[in-house]
Amino acid sequence: MDFSILGYIATFFSATSFLPQAVKTVRTKDVQSLSLITYIFLLSASVSWFSYGVYLGDIPLMATNTLTSTFQIIILFMMFKEKAK
Repeated sequence: MDFSILGYIATFFSATSFLPQAVKTVRTKDVQSLSLITYIFLLSASVSWFSYGVYLGDIPLMATNTLTSTFQIIILFMMFKEKAK
């Protein structure tokens, strides 16, 4: 049995886990309760995992962390934008 399907399932759930927060942050512009340092660490982890995925040639790992990083960047952008006001 090819267990790579588990990687794709994990990709879906991991990557989309940040989507609701990104959508809510963009809609409400409420960043008060979000931790800046947490999102910086999460983005650093995602970029590191993406790099490791490139090294391994692991498509699910690269896909997961590309999507996750995108949503984290959106949230961080909103945090910086709203806190600058």
